[in-house]
Amino acid sequence: MRAVFLDSDSLDCGDLSMVALIASVAQWQAYGATQPQQRHERLRGADIAISNKVVLDESVFASIPSLKLVCVAATGYNNIDLAAANRYGVTVCNASGYSTPSVVQHVYAMLLSLYRRLPEYQKAVTKGDWQRSEQFCLLDYPMRELNGKTLGIVGYGTLGRAVAKVAECFGMRVLLSQRPGRGGPLGRIPLSDMLAQVDVLSLHCPLTPDTKGLIGRAELSLMKPSAILINTARGGIVDEAALVEALSCGQLAGAGIDVLLDEPPTAASPLLATEMPNLIITPHIAWASLESRQRLVDELQQNIEAFQRGESRNVLV
Repeated sequence: MRAVFLDSDSLDCGDLSMVALIASVAQWQAYGATQPQQRHERLRGADIAISNKVVLDESVFASIPSLKLVCVAATGYNNIDLAAANRYGVTVCNASGYSTPSVVQHVYAMLLSLYRRLPEYQKAVTKGDWQRSEQFCLLDYPMRELNGKTLGIVGYGTLGRAVAKVAECFGMRVLLSQRPGRGGPLGRIPLSDMLAQVDVLSLHCPLTPDTKGLIGRAELSLMKPSAILINTARGGIVDEAALVEALSCGQLAGAGIDVLLDEPPTAASPLLATEMPNLIITPHIAWASLESRQRLVDELQQNIEAFQRGESRNVLV
């Protein structure tokens, strides 16, 4: 089989072992990045396409009759037209669970930075405020503890469950939202009811028609002014302009955002237009520890080998 990795630079910085993955197929071709107009030519004659974020739509499946398997180098698969893949008899697999430790640690790194006011205190030390203090410590930015606070989770899959488990270690109370547009199991509550109660809201749901724009002006207005929003899911779930307004006027205490609507972002991105001390933005790296990226490579290898054996593994369609 011939495999083509369309955007390997989105995963590998030269620090991963790709030997077993490459050995899983007879022919291997990797491109660091692929533009939309390059997809068809690069996939010509390929049996397997590997894509992290390159869009594979109806035109790709229609023009590449040799294609048998698409391996998504991620958990999210909104860049793949699953219905078209199914129509053309192409199996699509994703990778799940590989990034859980990395994402969970990133969630709490951002949350603790906001709660402990670390960006502001770091700047204060750099400016010399501590050195000029009349006391042994600097108390310019009041900090809070997670103990006793309420965490609301939207998306209670592998990641949501892992975040909830750590929350309990911090002494937090955990609330679970019903599935947007679909309700949910017993014990979960409507999102609007949950928002009014939480001190921290953490998003772990996929980007779907039901979750696009899920957190907008109306939802943010329901939250406490002391609440924190953490988004390590997908950028389109949160209305970015509404979030900027909420942070600017004190309607929300802070936000930790790892994902934006457009990635990489443009100069028009509302969240990048102004610097706010209560906003932490990271460049979609919650998943990207060295260990996590290596586990992802191993998942791709196992998906390909399972497919070649005629076995179903992480199959979406």
